[in-house]
Amino acid sequence: MTFDAAMDRALALAARGAGAVSPNPMVGAVLLGPDGETWGEGWHRRVGGPHAEVWAVRDAEANGFGDRLSEATMVVTLEPCSHHGRTPPCADLIVDRGIQRVVVAQEDPFPAVAGRGLRRLREAGADVTTGVRGDAARRQIEAFRTHVTTGRPLVTLKTAATLDGQIATRSGDSRWVTGPEARARVHRLRAELDAVLVGAGTARADDPALSVRDAPLAEGQSQPLRVVLDRPGTLAPTLALFTDRAAPTLAVVAEGAHPDYRDALAEAGGVVWRVPERDGHLDLGALLDRLGAGDGLPAGIGSVQSVLVEAGPGLATALLSQDLVDRVLWFVAPKLVGEGMPAVGDLGTARMADALALVESRWETVGGDALLHGFLRPA
Repeated sequence: MTFDAAMDRALALAARGAGAVSPNPMVGAVLLGPDGETWGEGWHRRVGGPHAEVWAVRDAEANGFGDRLSEATMVVTLEPCSHHGRTPPCADLIVDRGIQRVVVAQEDPFPAVAGRGLRRLREAGADVTTGVRGDAARRQIEAFRTHVTTGRPLVTLKTAATLDGQIATRSGDSRWVTGPEARARVHRLRAELDAVLVGAGTARADDPALSVRDAPLAEGQSQPLRVVLDRPGTLAPTLALFTDRAAPTLAVVAEGAHPDYRDALAEAGGVVWRVPERDGHLDLGALLDRLGAGDGLPAGIGSVQSVLVEAGPGLATALLSQDLVDRVLWFVAPKLVGEGMPAVGDLGTARMADALALVESRWETVGGDALLHGFLRPA
C-alpha cells in the first residue's frame, strides 16, 4: 500500500469518530509493514479515550507485530500530540515503540502541539514526512481548526431547494422538498456537529424537534445542542424546542426581551441568552463568539465547535451577507414550483462578476436528489 492509499484509509477511519470526539479533532492512523502491508489500524473514538496512534499500535501488537514495530511506518492524519492532556503524548509512544518512519497529513493547529510533536519525532531520529493528503485532512477537521484559530464555531449552512431555487411553495408548503434519503442524511449531519440552529420563522412554521432520530449516535454521544433565534422572545412556549427533552435548547433573544417560554425551557434543561442587536437584528457575530467560548451553555455542554444552520431565507441571507458561513450543504431536488419562497434573499449583487463564489465544491447523489458540498474558504 502506498502512503497516499494508507492516508486515504486513515482519513476513512478518522471519519468514524465524527460527532463523538468534539472538542477533540477526528484522527485516524494506519501502521504499515516494510512491504506496505497493513499491520494495525486505529481512530480516535471518544473524548478522553486513547488516540488513534494508540489503537493502531495495540492493533499491530494484537496481530503479532509487536516485536517488529521498528520496521513499521506510522501513517496518521494529524501531527501526533506532544503534551499531556487527558492521555499521554502520542509522539512519546511512537518513540518508545521504536517506530522509525512517520507520515503525517497536517500539523496540529492547537497551540500546545503546533509542530512540537513533529520536532519530538525528528529529534528522536524518526524520518518524518508531512503534507500527504493535507487538504483532505484539513477539511476533515475544519471545525476543530476554525475554533482553534478564530474562537468561533465552523458554520455550515444547510438548504434543501427545488431546481428553481425554492424552499417552499407560494403557500409556504415545504413538506417535502427532498426525498427520504436526503432527510436521513440531514440527521446524520446533525449527529456529526455540535449544534443545530434555526430562526424563529422556521421554528414557528415547522415546529421542528431538531433532534437526531434517523441516524445512530455513538456510545455515550449526546444529542446536538438546539439553538433558536427569537429576537423579540415571542415564540410560543408549547413549541417542541421548549418542551421536548431529547436535547437541550438555547434560545437567543435581544437584550430586554422576556420570553414566556423561559420557565418551560428551564424545566427542560435549556437556557435563554441575551445578545446585543446590530441594525435591528441579533448580532450574529457576537453570538458565534459566545458559542465558541461556551460560557453559560446548558449543563454538560462545553464550547461549540460546529453549527449546522437549517435556515429560512432571512437567516441564510443574513449569514451569507455578513460572511459568517464557512461551508454550504445544498440539497437540490428535481422539482419545479415556479413562484415560491426562494432559498436566499437579496445579497446586493448587481453584476454576475460580484456573485458570491465557492472556492471549492463537489456534487453527490443522495437518493433522487443532488447534494452540493461547497466551501467559502480555502482549506
